[in-house]
Amino acid sequence: MKRTAAMAFVVLASVSCGAQERGASPATSVPVPPASDPPHETSRPVAVTPEPTGPPPFSAKVSRVTRDRVPYSWRAGCPVSYRDLRLVTLTYWGFDDKPHTGELVVRKTVTDDIVTVFEKLYDERWPIRKMELVDAYKADDYDSIDADNTSAFNCRRATGSSNWSNHAYGAAIDINPRENPYVTASGNTAHQNAKKFTQRPTKGKGVINPGDKVVKAFARVGWEWGGYWSGTKDYQHFSKGGG
Repeated sequence: MKRTAAMAFVVLASVSCGAQERGASPATSVPVPPASDPPHETSRPVAVTPEPTGPPPFSAKVSRVTRDRVPYSWRAGCPVSYRDLRLVTLTYWGFDDKPHTGELVVRKTVTDDIVTVFEKLYDERWPIRKMELVDAYKADDYDSIDADNTSAFNCRRATGSSNWSNHAYGAAIDINPRENPYVTASGNTAHQNAKKFTQRPTKGKGVINPGDKVVKAFARVGWEWGGYWSGTKDYQHFSKGGG
């Protein structure tokens, strides 16, 4: 009996084990990772090179001259009426290497010449100390020159003469008169601050030398340079037709 019972136990145990294997839970499925998102482009900031901020372009405006703009430089009896004059407001390059706005009074017939020349000088970055009407100095030519002021119209006589200067006709201009002085045949100048500039050629900011870009620019529009005069030299002076 004991043997029979033991065998029966073994059989039952085998059957039980087999049943357990057959009835076991189905194998757990291995999770499949979700498909990755399709590749996409990442937006990147585009470096924008800023446009260079240079000086403003040359500009010029020509307008009529009212009597109150020339209270000292024009008077009755001048060889040209103030109504035949024009105010040219233009851009110039300063001694401080910056653009400035200046004013010149010239005869209406030469405004194009002035604009053409000073646009060239501005583009070349050729320096000018200052540019204001001679009336800022009560039309005193000496004071304007001593201040190194570039100016044009002034109803006055030519230096050392009883004749009208071309300045009185609005057809002449003096540029950087300290660096480009009026020099007598003996080599003297009336302005102490200009003595070191009495020789040509010479180096220096705003200096005008024979054949340089300033002389050539004026020559192209038919203006003559006082630096080419024989004897006395007027290095600051340019005029339409000379004189």
